[in-house]
Amino acid sequence: MTRLANPFPGGDPLFNHGLDLTVIGFVIVKTLIVFGLLLVSVLLYIWFMRKVIADMQNRIGPDQAGPFGILQTLADGIKLFFKEHSTPARADRPVYLLAPFVSALAAFLAFAIVPFGGIARLGTHTTFLQLADPPVGVLWLLAMSGIGVYGVMLAGWSSGSKYPLLGSVRASAQVLSYEAAMGLSIVGVLVHTGTLSTRGIVLQQTWQNWHSFVSQWLWLPAIGAFVIFLIAATAETNHPPFDFSEAEEELAGGYHIEYGGIRFAIFYLAEFMNMITMSAIAVTLFLGGPSGPKLGFLNQGGWVNVWIVPVFWFLLKLWVVLYATVWLRASLPRLRYDLLMDLGWKVLIEAAFLWAMVTGVIVVGQDQHWNLWIVTPAAAVAALLVYGFLMMCVPGKRELEDIR
Repeated sequence: MTRLANPFPGGDPLFNHGLDLTVIGFVIVKTLIVFGLLLVSVLLYIWFMRKVIADMQNRIGPDQAGPFGILQTLADGIKLFFKEHSTPARADRPVYLLAPFVSALAAFLAFAIVPFGGIARLGTHTTFLQLADPPVGVLWLLAMSGIGVYGVMLAGWSSGSKYPLLGSVRASAQVLSYEAAMGLSIVGVLVHTGTLSTRGIVLQQTWQNWHSFVSQWLWLPAIGAFVIFLIAATAETNHPPFDFSEAEEELAGGYHIEYGGIRFAIFYLAEFMNMITMSAIAVTLFLGGPSGPKLGFLNQGGWVNVWIVPVFWFLLKLWVVLYATVWLRASLPRLRYDLLMDLGWKVLIEAAFLWAMVTGVIVVGQDQHWNLWIVTPAAAVAALLVYGFLMMCVPGKRELEDIR
């Protein structure tokens, strides 16, 4: 059979010898496996969230459906699947039906670039334990994050009611505001790594020894970008304390108020998929991805150290980050919307931009062998002066009242 040339040079080694039916079969199987794992992760995360919050509030949590209530989320999904569907009379039906799937598809496509393991060898083929490794993986993430906004906006607009429309406008403004801060925070990582490939970023955080935890992994060298990314990702995914898209006392339910049954469930599926995806991206960019110590008493090139151990470290880091999101949900009250927008536009965007600037100066200083004891404080002081100047340009409350 004639093979086509490699359509993805420099990416997944699965395509190194061209494209044929076997390779296409591998891609289809990988897609189904990754999609299934993401769905199972959503089910486990919802159960995990309920159990952790119940422990924090001295309750039992779900305990009837399956062992320890582990099938409660599945039972909820089955219930929603069989509930009656209704469509508003004034809705734009094609767009109304499409909107939930746009949100879910964007979340899944964003997860496609996450490397959750090392290299797998199946027969004569070698592939990454990752659905796709495009050379512009970070740009793909930002693009899919932007597409997710369309699902929210289309749901509110197509419902034919003013309440979901108001909720979708507010939710879209929130997502776009914090997407800017998240994108700028990733620039700090790109300055350190010099690549847009998520696999390339992980390879530069390869575990060498226990010192790699602070020297190779980027959570400490890019600590400012790490904190900004976590805050922005939490707000962009509509996670408490930033869950304004369905603030019941203000929006009567939000952009999906006219949805019910499985259509409503798809929106919530997309929301939790986004949370898991952003947590996985945080692990990839700042915590080394699947990188971690191997089992020294086993063959370093054996299937356990090559296949199982990297996946274990990735899942462990992922669930640590997800536990932190549950902790936030259980601990913090919802902010006011004006404070949310102030945090995004007046603090995070400027802080992410200035952090990228300081990081660039430090990286150039390292390359040029400058004295970092002088360069680093000077760059930090310059960043603070720029931030102070920007804040002076922001109108105060009295000035805004005079303008009004």
